[in-house]
Amino acid sequence: MTLRLCVLLWEHTGRAHDLAAFEDAVLVLLPDHGGRLLSRDSVVDRRDGDPLEVQLIDMPDEAALAAYLQDPARTELARTHDRDAVIARTQLLRVEPHG
Repeated sequence: MTLRLCVLLWEHTGRAHDLAAFEDAVLVLLPDHGGRLLSRDSVVDRRDGDPLEVQLIDMPDEAALAAYLQDPARTELARTHDRDAVIARTQLLRVEPHG
């Protein structure tokens, strides 16, 4: 069964550009695991507590998601982009379309 994911991302102060650069790099790995980026948007007129970025992603199944998250290339990108210093918080929601 296909998984639809809504990914919410918050940056550390002053690191919005770096968050976008990291996501640019890792999202190209999705097709290697059967995933597909449906949308990627920046939140405008943010209020306190709003994420910077919202993504909708389809993955074939849980195993594909796990493989993507543990992909050695993704791990290396997290290291080279200093992910923990860039991304303050990530929330991964499993969602489904209406209708």
